[in-house]
Amino acid sequence: MSSGVESGTLGGMSALKKTLMSKGNATHVALYRRTGGRHFNRIKGLPVGLITLPGRKTRTLRTTPIVYFERAGSWLVVGSAGGAEADPQWFQNLRMTARATLEIGDQRHEVSVHTIEGEERDALWAWIVEKAPFFDGYRKKSGRTIPIAALTPTTQM
Repeated sequence: MSSGVESGTLGGMSALKKTLMSKGNATHVALYRRTGGRHFNRIKGLPVGLITLPGRKTRTLRTTPIVYFERAGSWLVVGSAGGAEADPQWFQNLRMTARATLEIGDQRHEVSVHTIEGEERDALWAWIVEKAPFFDGYRKKSGRTIPIAALTPTTQM
């Protein structure tokens, strides 16, 4: 039985794919910030922001482009990872922190983090799938319950 390391994979993802994704995210973040969010601000027709939060192990701040949905004074974020079997690293980090920074365009918002569970999560999932049906395809592909978190501004919007 292979641990994955011998075959050139880490956590089910090849080392090359991880490197390419990391470099792609870094480029996306840099271009988003350079243009004040005027470019690289949509994916599949949905708005994109940048979330900055500490790594759960290193506590090093990391910034990741994420899709968000505005609802009831908060921004909802979804840990779909495009249908991967595991939650994305940024969402795993999000679960381990109470605060983060969300950049939308050229505005920075300090936010509190609340992972949504149970019936509330299920109702919000239905609302998200209504707005962006492809997320249900990610759920089916992943075979997992895709997590949702609410980011609520702690500073004036």
